[in-house]
Amino acid sequence: MRDWLGESAAPDRVAALDREAALAELARRYLVGHGPASDADLARWAGLPLRDARVGLKGIARLIVDRGDGLVDLRKREEPAPLPPPRLLGAFDPLLLGWASREHVVGEHKLLVTTNGIFRPFALVKGRAVSTWRFQQGQVEIEHLERVRR
Repeated sequence: MRDWLGESAAPDRVAALDREAALAELARRYLVGHGPASDADLARWAGLPLRDARVGLKGIARLIVDRGDGLVDLRKREEPAPLPPPRLLGAFDPLLLGWASREHVVGEHKLLVTTNGIFRPFALVKGRAVSTWRFQQGQVEIEHLERVRR
């Protein structure tokens, strides 16, 4: 850990946080990578009860802004990176793990997530799932879920 994070992050130098401070730091770090998001998103991602997610967000209230649509975000967020070019994402890609609802990515293609929570490999175009794919006999086979332009 010292090699990656430096001397100051060594376990013997990390001050113990009380529960509320730890939840607040977890909420802040979550929003850095997943904001904007809801309290339910944080709870699902962290495996916490909703009340603990709310305590965490309350602890960073001065750092966040309520967007008015049930989502909060860090007040001084950098501009988002441009959307990546089309990608083939594997099963369990972290893109689908950070939110309680995956609708912003899968849209109407809810069958990408099975009833037991397994994600099917899918193609991502402009931030949206448009196809499923599999590797069969050394070839990538793509099955479009909707019309996809060349």
